[in-house]
This record gives sequence, structure tokens and C-alpha cells, in this order.
Amino acid sequence: MCGIAGFYHKEKDYRGRAEYYRSLLTAMHQALWHRGPDDEGIYLSRHCGLAHSRLSIIDLQGGHQPMVRNKDGRTCAIVYNGELYNTEELRQMLEIRGCQFTTTSDTEVILTGVMEMGPEFVKKMNGIFAFAAWDTAGQKLYLFRDPMGVKPLFYTWCGEELIFASELKGIFAHPSPKPEVDKNGWNEIFGIGPARSGGCGVFKNVHEVLPGEYLVCSREGFHRQKYWKLESHPHEDSYERTIETVSGLVYDSIARQMVSDVPICTFLSGGVDSSLVSSICASELKKKGKQLTTFSFDFVDNQKNFKANDFQPSLDRPYVEKMVAYLDSDHHFLECDNGHQLSLLTDSVKAHDLPAMADVDSSMLYFCSQVAKSNKVTLTGECADEIFGGYPWFHKKEAMEAKMFPWTMDLSPRKQLLSEEFLEELQMEEYVSEAYEKSVAETPKCPEDSPAEARRREISWLNLKWFMQTLLNRMDRTSMYCGLEARVPFADTRIVQYVWNVPWEMKARDGVVKNLLREAGRGKLPEEVLFRRKSPYPKTYDPGYEALLKKIFREMLEDSSAPVLQFLDKKKLEEFMKQSSDYGKPWYGQLMAGPQMLAYLFQVNEWMKMYKIR
Repeated sequence: MCGIAGFYHKEKDYRGRAEYYRSLLTAMHQALWHRGPDDEGIYLSRHCGLAHSRLSIIDLQGGHQPMVRNKDGRTCAIVYNGELYNTEELRQMLEIRGCQFTTTSDTEVILTGVMEMGPEFVKKMNGIFAFAAWDTAGQKLYLFRDPMGVKPLFYTWCGEELIFASELKGIFAHPSPKPEVDKNGWNEIFGIGPARSGGCGVFKNVHEVLPGEYLVCSREGFHRQKYWKLESHPHEDSYERTIETVSGLVYDSIARQMVSDVPICTFLSGGVDSSLVSSICASELKKKGKQLTTFSFDFVDNQKNFKANDFQPSLDRPYVEKMVAYLDSDHHFLECDNGHQLSLLTDSVKAHDLPAMADVDSSMLYFCSQVAKSNKVTLTGECADEIFGGYPWFHKKEAMEAKMFPWTMDLSPRKQLLSEEFLEELQMEEYVSEAYEKSVAETPKCPEDSPAEARRREISWLNLKWFMQTLLNRMDRTSMYCGLEARVPFADTRIVQYVWNVPWEMKARDGVVKNLLREAGRGKLPEEVLFRRKSPYPKTYDPGYEALLKKIFREMLEDSSAPVLQFLDKKKLEEFMKQSSDYGKPWYGQLMAGPQMLAYLFQVNEWMKMYKIR
């Protein structure tokens, strides 16, 4: 994976002050250095500048970027962040058309494809990516983002100049954009966060290229083009045929995503998703006489402090041990202590450029930093719950009936610590309700659906477009902050599109959560793992962590210059911190309860200081 950045102006001639604009490009890719510490490069033409920082995974010697090609007096350049999983098929297709290649990199395949077939070449790509392509023939800049939004790409306009980058920090490394937040941005932080509305960069006038879209900038203007979207239609395959198809798609996606010129590893939680990914990887590697490396995550002394609840019914360790024995993997048990979890709350904000998932995020950042010491590429089980219906809100009557995001059905916990004046200004309920209604209205409809099935489809749509995006953002920022590439094979468009139309009675047959995926995984996992009740990403239940968190939070409250205080009610906060924590009543998702509210507000404060937000 890599970091990309650049700028475009249809009138300005950047070559007139080449040294200055080259220095800007250098500053932008240096801001993204953590995403690609192996190599760097810049490209400057009359109307466009491109910058790149590279993490070398494929064609370690020949994949330097920006990559520039000249043909028949036409010059095209590309900066690319991602991984292409059907590189060889596309290379062969282009060779039949007479194209020639000088490297084995997927970057050259994409650049050649865009030059040969135009921007619609992106429809043939299977992968995770964000890339910018500059074409002198029409003086056009294209910005592309993968269909599922696995890889990020932000942009802003400063007058008639477009500035873009993989991360917000890359945009603000340019001197023109200013990190300002308006009322909508604060509603995103307090009403929607840690999620974000699609295409929203939270900062004023900053946007993100939407999944499955590309942007075109030229002398004729600026427009967005949708190139991929989910399609709804009746599912005609039998139950048996559906299981067979899902099994084949999952196996093929995982096997494809093992492509790498450096060793791969997997995250292994002992749940069905990561275990299935690890099982297929181990099987493929054994064919080559190689052993899979696996990593699991937990917290120091968590077995002593763990308290089972509806959201987290069991510890992971016993199931991880079963899988390690089953796979014969080279396994590493990683544990995070209170100190690292607390200290990395600030680094988590640096990684996201925004408040994130509190200690759920900081602990993942720590684990990724440990994995990155020995590996550059990992495969994960992310996204299976959103696609196959694994979360509790897929199954609960109140979620089906609520006219609200199912992972945040009650806004009162978010409001309980904010001042009445600020709440009056925000009008949070109106903002969140509008975001929900707008998103639900965009659900691809199927006329043949029953009312119940139509509502299930809406819940699935919300999960794909909102909750999954939040977790994909977390995985990208925490891994890439450490120079680690995390792949998500369940987010293959072929799997998403096929399962999207499978009726609920097949997805959860006989009331079994994610029954379709479990049946597709038969023969690849031990039965006790295959049918284990879902338990999400682990978190600490150590009261010592809460005590440390409250200590730094009190220090923040006593600092009159702390910017977040202008939004908070100190009396409410004091009462809140005296209460015992109820981990079974999260205010976001399954993991963010009382302590995570304090940690999130701490991150908001760190973010405001970091970007000098007034």
C-alpha cells in the first residue's frame, strides 16, 4: 500500500515556479510517509502535480511511482495506492490488444489500461485502490476509488485548484486549505462519529471520493461518475446452489488476495470469519511447502477481568488455540497493556486526522505496530458481519422497527455530557435523522421483496454504507500508520453483490447467525469454531484502565485552555464519572460504552489541539 497526493489547476502553470511546487509535493508525500516508507517520488507538469510514498509489495524493484508512460506524443502519469487481484488476467487482455510491459507491477497494468481503454477500464479491476491518473491528451485528471471504499481518497477545492490526498493530513500539508469545522462538521463528530457521512471529510469544504466513483477534472469542468453499484433482483438459486456459490467466491477471493512478493500473515481471532480466511491461506501455503503466520490480539490479564455480556459472550483465546492446532500455524499471541492503550489514544487521532473509535482504535494501532515489525501484508476477516448479517441489530425486533441507525438507536448517551447551549445550536436529532432518511432512501429496491425483506435490505444497506466504512477506515488507518497492508477478502464485489440478493431465510436459516457463511465453510474449520457464537473485537475490562483514563480526563477538565470544554457541561461530567460502567449498553456499535465516551471526548480535545480548531 501507499500514500498518494497532488493538485490540479486548469489555468495555472506550475512549471513557472517549479521549485516551489515540487517542495509542496514533497511536503505532501512526507505527511503520508507512514503509508509508504520504502520509496517516494513526485511528478510536475504544467497543470498537475503528483506525489507518492510507497510500501513495496509487488515488483519491489520496478514499481516506482509516479509512473509515467509516453505513447504517440501523449503522456500519462499515475500515483496509485492499493492492490490489484486480477493483474495477470488484465495484463493478458492488454497484451492481446498489442500493449507491452516493462515491469511486473500492477501499477503499470492500471496505467496501461487507462491509456488504452479510458477511465472505464476501472470496471474490469478487482482490488482495493485509490489512484490519480493524469492524461495530457485531454489535460484531464482522474481520481478513482475502489467499489467498497477500502482505500481512502480526500479532496478539496481552493478556488479553482483541486488538492487531493490519501489522508486529510496530506491535504493540510499544502498551505492553501485551512482546517476549519462548521456546524455540519460538529454534528458529524458528536452526532454521527466515529462514523462519517459518505463523502464527508468533516473539515469544512473537504470531501472524500465516494466508493465506486471516479472524478474527472478538465478545462470543461468537474464531474463525478459512478462506475459500480449494487443491483437488487430476486434470488433464483436454490439453497444448496447458494452455499456452493458462496463457498467458491470466498475461496477464490482469499486465494487471489494472497498475491504478494513478500510473506503474508493473517489476523486470527478464533471467530468464524478470521478462522476461515486463515484456514484457506494455510491450505494454499501448504501446497507450496510453507507455513502460515498468524496473530491474535488480547489484553494483559483479560481472563481475570472479563465479564461476559450479550455483545461479548466469550474470550477469544480458547478458540484461537484450537485454530492454531488445526492450522499448524506459526502463531503469535499479542497482548496490549493499559499504558499502551492509553498513550496511543493521541496517535490514533494522528492516524485518522479525526477522533476515532477511542481505545478500540488505539489498541488496534498497537497490535498493528507489533505485526509490522515482522510482516508487511496481512489478511483479515473484516466485513463478513456486514455482508452476511452477523450483528445483533440484524436480528432484533427493535432495530427492525426503529427509524434510526441500528448501532446508535438512542442519541441520549451522546448528548448527556454536552452543554444545553451547544445542543441547541447543533440540532443533533434533526441532522442525524436527515442522514438516516437520506441513506435509507438510496437503498436499491427489489419490487418482489416482502415488507420484512425490504426492511432487511435497508438494514444491510446501512451496514454496508456506514458501519462497514467505519471499520474499513479503522483498519486502513491503524495498519497503514504502521506501514502494514491489511487486506479484506470478504469485501470482494462479487461476494457483496451475490449475497446482497440472497433472502434472509437463507442467510440465517433456522435462526443461525451467518448460517450461509458457516455452511459455506464446512470442512475448513473445526465445528466448535465454525458455529461459535459471535464475539467482536476484544476490549479490556480492567478497572485499572478506567482509572487511568479518568485520571487523564480529569487533568483535561482542569486545563482551562482545553478546547473541548466549550462544548461540555462539567457538572454532568462529574456525575458521569462517579457512575459504574455498564459495558452492555454501548452508545456506538457493540464496543463503545461509558469509558469509550470519555476516551472519545479526550480524542476530540486532542484533535482540536492538533489542528488548532477554533
